[in-house]
Parts: sequence; structure tokens; C-alpha cells
Amino acid sequence: MNLTLYIHPLASYCHKVLTALYENGTAFSPVIVDLADEKSTSALLALWPVGKIPVLHDAARQRTVPETTIIIEYLDRHYPGATPLLPVDEDGRLEARLWDRFFDLYVSTPMQKLVLDRIRPAGKGDPQGVADARRTLDTAYEMIERQLDKRRWVVGEAFTIADCSAAPALFFASIIHPFAPHQGNLKAYLDRLLERPSFRRAIREAQPYFDMFPYREAMPERYLCL
Repeated sequence: MNLTLYIHPLASYCHKVLTALYENGTAFSPVIVDLADEKSTSALLALWPVGKIPVLHDAARQRTVPETTIIIEYLDRHYPGATPLLPVDEDGRLEARLWDRFFDLYVSTPMQKLVLDRIRPAGKGDPQGVADARRTLDTAYEMIERQLDKRRWVVGEAFTIADCSAAPALFFASIIHPFAPHQGNLKAYLDRLLERPSFRRAIREAQPYFDMFPYREAMPERYLCL
């Protein structure tokens, strides 16, 4: 097996890359990393001393590829499948890259801020940071709602890298910071993402780990039986 992906099944950024891999049926070997265990992390750190996941290793090309966006672009270039995850035309590629970064920076990042604040020791919370994160999500939700007007996927009719980024970001963010009642485009979009077999598979694989999620009590019941 040429490709090895170092992951944790509950990590949203890992779901982003898993969705891309499953979308095209790309063969790979997953290695689950316990970042709290020195033995478990040793192979990862040997490849990528920063220690963040996911990380892709390509034995055939002797390449280690970190960072989710770069991993997906690498796969699209060297292991293409039936679903090109970056549009062929340059303007389309730029828009897909823009929205990929948008979901990472303005949905995933504030979502993770809220998750990490929930597990801080008592008295060590960051109320201002939490309030800022929620405001960022409010702004992002409104922008996504407008972007999705008359669009099936984020940049049009084709499923792209931007949707791979959107899927786990919105899945977890919607639990922690629900959509507003008027955001029907956003809700319908998340429903379409949950129906996409590639993302659905990633979430099903994460289900045994849901009890580790700090907002587990707020998780909709339907997420447990996808």
C-alpha cells in the first residue's frame, strides 16, 4: 500500500481528508494516533515533528505530505479519481481554494476554540475568546447562507475540496453553535453533505468515539444512526 494516513477518527480535519479519499475510492492504510501516548506518536513525529494530524505518507514517491488542503491537492494531482476535487478552470480553482480556506479558518477554527474551552480546567476558561468565536461563526454562517443561494455545492454543481472542508466543519459547529432559523440554505447544505456517501462513511467511523466529544449531550440523535 503506497499511501498511509495518520489520523484520529474523531478529528474534524482528518474527516476532511478521509472524505476526499473516500470520494474517489483511493486506497490507503489508516494509522490511528493517540497524541497522549508517546509510543503511538513516535512514527508520526518521525515523519512530521510538528505532530499535528492528519499527515499523509506516500511510500512510492517517498513524500510526507502534511496539512489538509495540501494533502487533498496532492491526491488530486498524483492519485486522481472520478471526482476531481479542484475545478479544471483557473477561476473555479481559485474559488474552491478560497472556500476551502474559509471553512478551515472561519468555521473549524472557532468551532475548535469552543471545544477546547469546554475541556479547560475549572476557572481557566476564556469567556472573551468564546464570545469572539461565536461571533465569527455567526458571520461565517451568514456568508455561507448567501453563497449557497441557488447552489447545490459551495462553488456550484460540482463537489470540490471546499465541500470536503465544509462537511466536518459544519457537522461539529452546528452542534456547538446551531444555525439560525432563517438559515435554510445552510441547513439544507449540511443535510446534503450528510447524505454524501464519502462523508457519511467518515462520520460512521467516528461514531464509536463520539463519547469523547465534549458536546456529546448536544449531538442530534440522527448523527448516531447515519
